[in-house]
Amino acid sequence: MSNIKAWKLMSLFCLFAVLMGCQSKEEQLQQTIQESLKKADVELTQLGTALDNGTLRNAVLLKEYGSLLKQQQPELSKVVDVITLDATKQGALYSGLTQRLKDLKGTYLIPPYEDTLHSIDLLREAAKPTLFTDALTDPINMLADMSKGSLARIGAISQQAEGAGEGNQLVGNPNYGNWQTNSNGISFWQWYGMYRILGDVFDRVEYGRWSSRRKYSYYNDYGRYRYSSPKQIKTQSALETRTRQSYQRQGKQFTSPYASKKTGASGLSRSSYTPPKSRSSYSRSSSYSNSSGSVRNSGSRTSRGVSRGK
Repeated sequence: MSNIKAWKLMSLFCLFAVLMGCQSKEEQLQQTIQESLKKADVELTQLGTALDNGTLRNAVLLKEYGSLLKQQQPELSKVVDVITLDATKQGALYSGLTQRLKDLKGTYLIPPYEDTLHSIDLLREAAKPTLFTDALTDPINMLADMSKGSLARIGAISQQAEGAGEGNQLVGNPNYGNWQTNSNGISFWQWYGMYRILGDVFDRVEYGRWSSRRKYSYYNDYGRYRYSSPKQIKTQSALETRTRQSYQRQGKQFTSPYASKKTGASGLSRSSYTPPKSRSSYSRSSSYSNSSGSVRNSGSRTSRGVSRGK
Protein backbone atom coordinates (compact mmCIF):
# COMPACT_ATOMS: atom_id res chain seq x y z
CA MET A 1 0.00 0.00 0.00
CA SER A 2 2.84 2.34 0.83
CA ASN A 3 4.29 1.83 -2.65
CA ILE A 4 0.92 2.67 -4.21
CA LYS A 5 0.63 5.80 -2.09
CA ALA A 6 4.15 6.81 -3.03
CA TRP A 7 3.34 6.27 -6.71
CA LYS A 8 0.20 8.38 -6.41
CA LEU A 9 2.09 11.14 -4.65
CA MET A 10 4.78 11.06 -7.32
CA SER A 11 2.14 11.24 -10.07
CA LEU A 12 0.44 14.18 -8.41
CA PHE A 13 3.78 15.90 -8.02
CA CYS A 14 4.62 15.39 -11.71
CA LEU A 15 1.18 16.65 -12.73
CA PHE A 16 1.59 19.69 -10.50
CA ALA A 17 5.05 20.33 -11.97
CA VAL A 18 3.64 20.13 -15.50
CA LEU A 19 0.81 22.51 -14.65
CA MET A 20 3.23 24.91 -13.01
CA GLY A 21 5.43 24.73 -16.08
CA CYS A 22 2.51 25.58 -18.38
CA GLN A 23 1.45 28.43 -16.13
CA SER A 24 5.00 29.69 -16.04
CA LYS A 25 5.16 29.73 -19.84
CA GLU A 26 1.88 31.62 -20.00
CA GLU A 27 3.15 34.16 -17.53
CA GLN A 28 6.32 34.58 -19.55
CA LEU A 29 4.29 35.23 -22.69
CA GLN A 30 2.18 37.79 -20.87
CA GLN A 31 5.32 39.49 -19.61
CA THR A 32 6.77 39.56 -23.12
CA ILE A 33 3.54 41.10 -24.40
CA GLN A 34 3.59 43.75 -21.67
CA GLU A 35 7.19 44.64 -22.50
CA SER A 36 6.37 44.83 -26.22
CA LEU A 37 3.39 47.06 -25.52
CA LYS A 38 5.59 49.43 -23.50
CA LYS A 39 8.06 49.60 -26.38
CA ALA A 40 5.24 50.22 -28.86
CA ASP A 41 3.93 53.02 -26.63
CA VAL A 42 7.35 54.69 -26.54
CA GLU A 43 7.90 54.30 -30.28
CA LEU A 44 4.48 55.68 -31.15
CA THR A 45 5.06 58.64 -28.84
CA GLN A 46 8.39 59.29 -30.55
CA LEU A 47 6.67 59.19 -33.93
CA GLY A 48 4.14 61.74 -32.70
CA THR A 49 6.94 63.97 -31.46
CA ALA A 50 8.59 63.76 -34.88
CA LEU A 51 5.32 64.87 -36.48
CA ASP A 52 5.01 67.74 -33.99
CA ASN A 53 8.62 68.83 -34.59
CA GLY A 54 8.40 68.62 -38.37
CA THR A 55 11.28 66.16 -38.72
CA LEU A 56 9.50 63.66 -41.00
CA ARG A 57 10.37 64.55 -44.59
CA ASN A 58 7.09 63.51 -46.20
CA ALA A 59 5.02 65.13 -43.44
CA VAL A 60 6.73 68.42 -44.27
CA LEU A 61 6.20 67.78 -47.99
CA LEU A 62 2.52 66.99 -47.44
CA LYS A 63 2.02 70.35 -45.77
CA GLU A 64 3.96 72.07 -48.54
CA TYR A 65 1.85 70.40 -51.22
CA GLY A 66 -1.27 71.45 -49.35
CA SER A 67 -0.16 75.06 -49.12
CA LEU A 68 0.69 75.24 -52.83
CA LEU A 69 -2.55 73.57 -53.91
CA LYS A 70 -4.67 75.93 -51.83
CA GLN A 71 -2.96 78.86 -53.51
CA GLN A 72 -3.65 77.39 -56.93
CA GLN A 73 -7.19 76.20 -56.26
CA PRO A 74 -8.67 78.01 -53.24
CA GLU A 75 -12.00 76.25 -53.79
CA LEU A 76 -10.32 73.01 -52.64
CA SER A 77 -9.05 74.45 -49.36
CA LYS A 78 -11.36 72.45 -47.11
CA VAL A 79 -10.56 69.20 -48.90
CA VAL A 80 -6.84 69.95 -48.77
CA ASP A 81 -6.99 70.70 -45.05
CA VAL A 82 -8.53 67.28 -44.39
CA ILE A 83 -5.91 65.44 -46.46
CA THR A 84 -2.97 67.30 -44.91
CA LEU A 85 -4.08 66.29 -41.41
CA ASP A 86 -1.95 63.18 -41.95
CA ALA A 87 1.09 65.39 -41.43
CA THR A 88 -0.05 65.70 -37.81
CA LYS A 89 -1.05 63.44 -34.92
CA GLN A 90 -4.69 64.32 -35.66
CA GLY A 91 -4.55 62.55 -39.03
CA ALA A 92 -6.27 59.21 -39.63
CA LEU A 93 -2.99 57.38 -40.22
CA TYR A 94 -1.44 58.20 -36.83
CA SER A 95 -4.80 58.02 -35.03
CA GLY A 96 -5.30 54.54 -36.42
CA LEU A 97 -2.06 53.38 -34.82
CA THR A 98 -2.94 54.89 -31.44
CA GLN A 99 -6.36 53.19 -31.51
CA ARG A 100 -4.79 49.83 -32.30
CA LEU A 101 -2.38 50.25 -29.39
CA LYS A 102 -5.28 51.11 -27.09
CA ASP A 103 -7.20 48.02 -28.26
CA LEU A 104 -4.17 45.78 -27.69
CA LYS A 105 -3.70 47.11 -24.18
CA GLY A 106 -7.29 46.22 -23.41
CA THR A 107 -7.15 42.67 -24.79
CA TYR A 108 -3.55 41.47 -24.35
CA LEU A 109 -4.51 38.97 -21.61
CA ILE A 110 -6.83 37.14 -24.00
CA PRO A 111 -5.24 34.15 -25.79
CA PRO A 112 -3.86 33.23 -28.28
CA TYR A 113 -0.80 35.18 -27.18
CA GLU A 114 1.18 34.53 -30.37
CA ASP A 115 -1.48 36.45 -32.29
CA THR A 116 -1.18 39.37 -29.91
CA LEU A 117 2.61 39.41 -30.18
CA HIS A 118 2.35 39.38 -33.97
CA SER A 119 -0.11 42.28 -33.92
CA ILE A 120 2.24 44.28 -31.70
CA ASP A 121 5.15 43.51 -34.03
CA LEU A 122 3.20 44.89 -36.99
CA LEU A 123 2.15 47.97 -35.03
CA ARG A 124 5.74 48.68 -34.02
CA GLU A 125 6.85 48.35 -37.63
CA ALA A 126 4.15 50.78 -38.72
CA ALA A 127 5.38 53.28 -36.12
CA LYS A 128 8.88 53.34 -37.61
CA PRO A 129 9.52 56.81 -39.07
CA THR A 130 10.85 55.34 -42.34
CA LEU A 131 7.70 53.28 -42.92
CA PHE A 132 5.33 56.02 -41.77
CA THR A 133 7.10 58.41 -44.15
CA ASP A 134 6.46 55.98 -47.00
CA ALA A 135 2.80 55.65 -45.99
CA LEU A 136 2.43 59.43 -46.32
CA THR A 137 3.05 59.15 -50.05
CA ASP A 138 -0.63 58.25 -50.51
CA PRO A 139 -2.09 61.57 -49.25
CA ILE A 140 0.77 63.43 -50.99
CA ASN A 141 -0.08 61.78 -54.29
CA MET A 142 -3.77 62.54 -53.81
CA LEU A 143 -2.87 66.23 -53.71
CA ALA A 144 -0.59 65.77 -56.72
CA ASP A 145 -3.45 64.24 -58.70
CA MET A 146 -5.69 67.15 -57.76
CA SER A 147 -3.15 69.76 -58.90
CA LYS A 148 -3.79 69.45 -62.66
CA GLY A 149 -0.17 68.48 -63.21
CA SER A 150 1.60 71.23 -61.24
CA LEU A 151 2.65 68.91 -58.42
CA ALA A 152 4.43 65.62 -58.99
CA ARG A 153 3.64 62.25 -57.49
CA ILE A 154 6.39 60.82 -55.29
CA GLY A 155 7.32 57.21 -54.59
CA ALA A 156 5.13 56.11 -57.50
CA ILE A 157 4.83 56.14 -61.25
CA SER A 158 3.50 59.39 -62.69
CA GLN A 159 -0.22 59.65 -63.26
CA GLN A 160 0.34 60.18 -66.96
CA ALA A 161 2.41 57.00 -67.23
CA GLU A 162 -0.05 55.02 -65.12
CA GLY A 163 -2.86 55.84 -67.50
CA ALA A 164 -6.45 56.93 -67.16
CA GLY A 165 -8.61 55.43 -64.46
CA GLU A 166 -9.05 55.44 -60.73
CA GLY A 167 -6.36 57.31 -58.88
CA ASN A 168 -7.70 57.75 -55.38
CA GLN A 169 -4.89 56.40 -53.20
CA LEU A 170 -6.90 56.27 -49.96
CA VAL A 171 -9.74 54.09 -51.26
CA GLY A 172 -9.62 50.69 -49.57
CA ASN A 173 -7.68 52.04 -46.57
CA PRO A 174 -9.85 51.43 -43.46
CA ASN A 175 -8.26 54.37 -41.66
CA TYR A 176 -10.28 56.69 -43.91
CA GLY A 177 -13.48 54.81 -44.75
CA ASN A 178 -15.05 51.43 -45.42
CA TRP A 179 -17.04 49.46 -47.96
CA GLN A 180 -20.80 49.66 -47.51
CA THR A 181 -22.99 47.02 -49.19
CA ASN A 182 -26.42 48.08 -50.44
CA SER A 183 -29.60 46.01 -50.72
CA ASN A 184 -28.52 44.78 -54.16
CA GLY A 185 -25.33 43.31 -52.73
CA ILE A 186 -23.11 45.94 -54.38
CA SER A 187 -20.42 47.53 -52.22
CA PHE A 188 -19.40 51.19 -52.49
CA TRP A 189 -16.65 53.08 -50.72
CA GLN A 190 -17.86 55.38 -47.93
CA TRP A 191 -15.56 57.94 -46.32
CA TYR A 192 -15.50 58.31 -42.53
CA GLY A 193 -16.53 61.48 -40.70
CA MET A 194 -14.63 64.52 -41.84
CA TYR A 195 -13.27 62.59 -44.83
CA ARG A 196 -16.74 62.56 -46.36
CA ILE A 197 -15.79 65.85 -47.98
CA LEU A 198 -13.49 63.89 -50.30
CA GLY A 199 -16.62 62.67 -52.04
CA ASP A 200 -16.93 66.19 -53.47
CA VAL A 201 -13.69 65.70 -55.39
CA PHE A 202 -13.49 61.98 -56.09
CA ASP A 203 -16.03 59.89 -57.96
CA ARG A 204 -18.00 57.20 -56.16
CA VAL A 205 -16.18 53.87 -56.22
CA GLU A 206 -17.81 50.45 -56.62
CA TYR A 207 -15.83 47.57 -55.12
CA GLY A 208 -15.91 45.14 -58.04
CA ARG A 209 -14.78 47.71 -60.58
CA TRP A 210 -12.12 49.07 -58.23
CA SER A 211 -10.88 45.57 -57.53
CA SER A 212 -10.21 44.77 -61.18
CA ARG A 213 -8.86 48.21 -62.15
CA ARG A 214 -7.15 49.34 -58.98
CA LYS A 215 -4.19 51.66 -59.46
CA TYR A 216 -1.06 51.76 -57.35
CA SER A 217 -1.20 52.98 -53.75
CA TYR A 218 1.27 52.49 -50.93
CA TYR A 219 -1.34 51.11 -48.55
CA ASN A 220 -2.82 48.52 -50.89
CA ASP A 221 0.50 47.38 -52.39
CA TYR A 222 2.94 47.61 -49.47
CA GLY A 223 1.41 48.80 -46.21
CA ARG A 224 -1.85 46.90 -45.78
CA TYR A 225 -0.78 44.47 -43.06
CA ARG A 226 1.16 47.06 -41.10
CA TYR A 227 -1.49 49.79 -41.27
CA SER A 228 -4.58 47.65 -40.61
CA SER A 229 -5.85 45.90 -37.51
CA PRO A 230 -6.55 42.14 -37.58
CA LYS A 231 -10.27 42.89 -37.56
CA GLN A 232 -9.92 45.19 -40.56
CA ILE A 233 -7.98 42.56 -42.51
CA LYS A 234 -10.67 39.97 -41.76
CA THR A 235 -13.35 42.39 -42.94
CA GLN A 236 -11.48 42.94 -46.20
CA SER A 237 -11.11 39.18 -46.70
CA ALA A 238 -14.80 38.58 -46.02
CA LEU A 239 -15.84 41.22 -48.56
CA GLU A 240 -13.48 39.77 -51.15
CA THR A 241 -14.89 36.27 -50.64
CA ARG A 242 -18.49 37.49 -50.72
CA THR A 243 -17.93 39.47 -53.92
CA ARG A 244 -16.13 36.58 -55.62
CA GLN A 245 -19.02 34.25 -54.84
CA SER A 246 -21.52 36.80 -56.15
CA TYR A 247 -19.57 37.16 -59.38
CA GLN A 248 -19.37 33.39 -59.81
CA ARG A 249 -23.15 33.08 -59.45
CA GLN A 250 -23.50 35.65 -62.21
CA GLY A 251 -20.92 33.95 -64.42
CA LYS A 252 -18.59 36.94 -64.15
CA GLN A 253 -14.86 36.97 -63.50
CA PHE A 254 -13.61 38.54 -60.27
CA THR A 255 -10.07 39.81 -59.70
CA SER A 256 -8.83 40.29 -56.16
CA PRO A 257 -7.58 43.83 -55.48
CA TYR A 258 -4.58 42.25 -53.74
CA ALA A 259 -3.82 39.56 -56.32
CA SER A 260 -0.54 41.23 -57.23
CA LYS A 261 1.45 44.35 -56.43
CA LYS A 262 0.94 47.17 -58.87
CA THR A 263 4.02 48.43 -60.66
CA GLY A 264 5.39 51.93 -60.38
CA ALA A 265 6.60 52.29 -56.80
CA SER A 266 9.98 54.00 -56.57
CA GLY A 267 12.02 55.76 -53.95
CA LEU A 268 10.50 53.90 -51.00
CA SER A 269 12.60 52.83 -48.02
CA ARG A 270 14.07 49.35 -47.95
CA SER A 271 11.77 48.53 -45.02
CA SER A 272 8.70 48.86 -47.23
CA TYR A 273 9.99 46.19 -49.59
CA THR A 274 10.65 43.84 -46.67
CA PRO A 275 7.68 41.56 -45.85
CA PRO A 276 6.14 42.08 -42.40
CA LYS A 277 7.52 39.93 -39.61
CA SER A 278 5.60 36.73 -39.06
CA ARG A 279 5.33 34.01 -36.44
CA SER A 280 5.03 30.42 -37.65
CA SER A 281 2.33 29.43 -35.16
CA TYR A 282 0.40 32.60 -35.92
CA SER A 283 0.28 31.92 -39.64
CA ARG A 284 -1.31 28.54 -38.93
CA SER A 285 -3.96 29.87 -36.57
CA SER A 286 -5.05 33.13 -38.11
CA SER A 287 -6.03 34.70 -41.41
CA TYR A 288 -4.13 37.83 -40.38
CA SER A 289 -0.86 36.78 -42.02
CA ASN A 290 1.08 37.38 -45.21
CA SER A 291 -0.27 36.08 -47.88
CA SER A 292 -8.63 53.96 -55.64
CA GLY A 293 -11.71 56.38 -56.89
CA SER A 294 -10.99 58.49 -59.93
CA VAL A 295 -9.83 62.10 -59.75
CA ARG A 296 -11.58 64.44 -62.08
CA ASN A 297 -8.60 66.74 -62.67
CA SER A 298 -5.23 65.13 -63.22
CA GLY A 299 -2.06 64.85 -65.26
CA SER A 300 1.27 65.07 -63.43
CA ARG A 301 4.64 63.52 -64.15
CA THR A 302 7.03 61.85 -61.73
CA SER A 303 9.60 64.17 -60.22
CA ARG A 304 11.46 64.44 -56.94
CA GLY A 305 10.63 68.11 -56.66
CA VAL A 306 7.46 69.73 -55.42
CA SER A 307 6.54 71.27 -58.74
CA ARG A 308 6.41 69.66 -62.13
CA GLY A 309 9.52 70.15 -64.19
CA LYS A 310 13.07 68.95 -64.75
